[in-house]
Amino acid sequence: MTELGPVAWPPAPIRTGRLVLREPEARDRAAFIALHASPEVHVHLGGPRPRDELEREMPGVPGRWPGSFVVDLDGAMIGRILLRRATEHRRPAAAGKADLGYLFLPRAWGHGYAAEACAAALDWFDGALPGEPVVLTTQTANVRSMRLAARLGFTEVERFRAWDAEQWLGLRAPAVPSD
Repeated sequence: MTELGPVAWPPAPIRTGRLVLREPEARDRAAFIALHASPEVHVHLGGPRPRDELEREMPGVPGRWPGSFVVDLDGAMIGRILLRRATEHRRPAAAGKADLGYLFLPRAWGHGYAAEACAAALDWFDGALPGEPVVLTTQTANVRSMRLAARLGFTEVERFRAWDAEQWLGLRAPAVPSD
């Protein structure tokens, strides 16, 4: 995965009805560690990383690159959204396209925050790189992620087997500019 391309970064914080999408800051480090060490978050992602390893290796300001948004609720990080170029994706249908990823802390699940945040990030993407499609890959066993992908407008391109599980690759067609 690589950077998105020619986008102004960081954008001004993106505000939704309940959330703010913003660039990562030093105050988010503990939440990043909790996110990546969580067995619940990583049940469909190959398992969590050891907390002590994350403590040693996590930079002071983690996840700071174009396309990496912190999802902030009332001043605290509850998740992250990633939009990165899938230059080396294993599936030809995804290669070179922008790839959407998201991780949320378990306490944020079930409140619609992921849908709200992802929709806002995709709206930003449509304005920053108009006419570009976006792909998303998730395990078919991750029912919540499959529902979210459908809600965000992703349609199935293919299913494949990787990391000892069935994977789903979806595509969101580029937004049509309004005249």
